[in-house]
Amino acid sequence: MKFDYIIVGAGSAGCVLANRLSANPKNQVLLLEAGGKDRKMEIHIPAAYPKLHHSEVNWNFFTEPQAFVRNRRMYQPRGKALGGSSSINAMAYIRGNREDYNDWERMGCAGWGYTDMLMHFKKSENNEQFRNAFHGQGGLLNVTHNRYVTPLAEAFVAACEQQGIPANPDFNGRQQDGAGRFQFTVKNARRHSTATAFLKPILAGRRNLHVMTGAHTHRVLLNGHRVTGVEVSTRPGGPVEVVHANKDVILTAGSFQSPQLLLLSGIGPADYLNDVGISVRHALPGVGENLQDHLFVNTNVLCNQRITYNNAETPRNLLRYFLFKQGPFAASPLEAGAFVRTLEGLDRTDIQFHFAPVMGYDLHDYSSLPKTEGFTILPTLLKPKSRGWVRLHSTNPLDAPLIQPNYLSNADDLDTLVRGFKKAREVLLSDAFAPYRSENQLHFPEVSATDEQIIEHILAACETVYHPVGTCKMGVDVMAVVDPGSLKVRGLEGLRVADASIMPTIVAGNTNAPVMAIAEKAAELILERDLVFTEMAA
Repeated sequence: MKFDYIIVGAGSAGCVLANRLSANPKNQVLLLEAGGKDRKMEIHIPAAYPKLHHSEVNWNFFTEPQAFVRNRRMYQPRGKALGGSSSINAMAYIRGNREDYNDWERMGCAGWGYTDMLMHFKKSENNEQFRNAFHGQGGLLNVTHNRYVTPLAEAFVAACEQQGIPANPDFNGRQQDGAGRFQFTVKNARRHSTATAFLKPILAGRRNLHVMTGAHTHRVLLNGHRVTGVEVSTRPGGPVEVVHANKDVILTAGSFQSPQLLLLSGIGPADYLNDVGISVRHALPGVGENLQDHLFVNTNVLCNQRITYNNAETPRNLLRYFLFKQGPFAASPLEAGAFVRTLEGLDRTDIQFHFAPVMGYDLHDYSSLPKTEGFTILPTLLKPKSRGWVRLHSTNPLDAPLIQPNYLSNADDLDTLVRGFKKAREVLLSDAFAPYRSENQLHFPEVSATDEQIIEHILAACETVYHPVGTCKMGVDVMAVVDPGSLKVRGLEGLRVADASIMPTIVAGNTNAPVMAIAEKAAELILERDLVFTEMAA
């Protein structure tokens, strides 16, 4: 088989690229997805996303033991279905801070500053509420507020104001700082994943777009310094098929699996590849390095009213949803948030609050959620200084990658989380929450008061927000993997990377919206190249 473009991974980036590249009927486009179709009912019900953890539509990766987090092997959710992680996440639409993108430009990534990226955010977006210079209308991705909120969302914003955090109705607008309701990738009370927004509407009408699910890519194929295609199998132990690319292979498998695929193909640090017995086809020291991720930790209180999500799964609420698209199931439980600076003199926020009317110790484990009513702030480390890496557990392409984030290896990260925890505690114990608290104290297995107790709680309870980035970073330094002007893998032709792995530094916010914007820009860069070649041929 032969195609012009082969896109590996039908996630947040892959579905966008498949849509944009196949818009030209002359381009034969193949989209490969190792997972299946997004048929699981819970994918499409906004409030059901916690049930997607530890399920068959999740890769369910784990880290190596984390030396600075009690040697815990920490859960790493990744979407394994059409839509990728946009089919399993909490649907929050957050772009990060404008200075994140300006940082990229200052690092040598010309064209990736905030002004340039804003154009790509707006291209995708159809915002139901905001009509201004910061938002788009008519884009393929629907963005909206929850149609159902508990009274706790309003109380959260008021509590933040009482602690000096101003109200901010739009984190993606003029400024990021402040507290307000989140917006979500939801349409008509159903998840609006990239598969739903960008892929499904065009499948019937574009004969030049081909989608293969259950297709696990083993490696990319090289002829000298040109990538010519990929090896794919459609079932474990089944035959391996070669698929050829006339123009480009584009990796959109994410920050764990894009570098894994490069390493399996002999592209990466030469010494490491030699050590694991893989022939070096192209030495590139930065592959798999520079891993960054967000951590959050729970801080919660008990609620004196039956208004939280701990007891929302009732026959009445299910009927409200399926008959009328109303009630708690129509909304993401992640109702509101805030962006705060925990030190004077910071140029941007360093902590994000995720607020949810849910009480639980591990919010990644739905089965462990108690029936006790409560609500939670999850202070989130936005700009971690810790760096990790991705490697191989084995040379078997079907094995999970080796994931070593080195969480909290830089002591500044723990200090920031402690400050964020203390601020979250102040907000939870503010007067605005008094009508809803059953106790005037935090609720934990151990009541945290001193710095030592807070640190112990963080080390025991912190979890990933599943925002891994950076492992195939773009840039101009020796550790850069892709060129900022083309997203081509440095030193190779016919191979690009266009997902969260190209971020040189992590953004101060949720990563799904930035990945879609990256894909929009990648499509523009690729199609501009096509236009130049077409004009030259003419």
